[in-house]
Amino acid sequence: MNNENDTPRIIRLQETDSTNNYLRELSRHETLPEGSLVIADFQTCGKGQPGNTWESEKGKNLMFSILLYPDFLPANRQFLISQIAALSVKETLDAYTDRVSVKWPNDIYREDKKICGMLIENDLSGRNLYCSVIGIGININQQLFRSNAPNPVSLYQITGKEQDREEVLKRFLRIFSNYYLALLQEKEDEIRTAYMKALFRNDGFYPYRDEQGEFEARIHAIEPTGHLLLQLHDGSIRRYAFKEVSHLL
Repeated sequence: MNNENDTPRIIRLQETDSTNNYLRELSRHETLPEGSLVIADFQTCGKGQPGNTWESEKGKNLMFSILLYPDFLPANRQFLISQIAALSVKETLDAYTDRVSVKWPNDIYREDKKICGMLIENDLSGRNLYCSVIGIGININQQLFRSNAPNPVSLYQITGKEQDREEVLKRFLRIFSNYYLALLQEKEDEIRTAYMKALFRNDGFYPYRDEQGEFEARIHAIEPTGHLLLQLHDGSIRRYAFKEVSHLL
């Protein structure tokens, strides 16, 4: 996962506004090796997708950002970064519990509850990606959630015991390295197949909401661009970008 001989830097912080902000700012001032990592015990302004924040009790969960230079990827295929990140978290959590899935585009759910969110920020150079900062927050040992987030859950709440956050991180990095290698080896079809198999509610018709209102549909496909194709009962297909449609839980 490293184009240079430099060993990835691992930066541990007690507190920061957001690991993504910290890593992006740092990378503007110095050239960091690919795979460099910022890990924080607490984020004052943890970010999710635009408009979302991330609640996390200090020292209880896993919050980190990782830096990549996927300059071999065309900009219109940047969703592959999202797919390998989501699959890596899902497969990491599979070691601790069952019924983990990926809710499009990259939230990680355990049954109907959210256990992980992520924010991926890509910078472009011409028609290709230049760098990606992948911010991930996994609920590990938090026992109680106090915010108005609708459906959070932690590994502790699922299993009834605390987990070693470092072990979870090491497992994730091992799996993610393998997926990134698969991406470098152009195994895109395998990645997309694994992603489709891992999708939340990929097995039938479920309720959704878009700007027109509520409706039932099933997942028909995910385009290489990341657009979601939903099929309605009448066979018609609707196409959505991020934030244009939501699951009704």
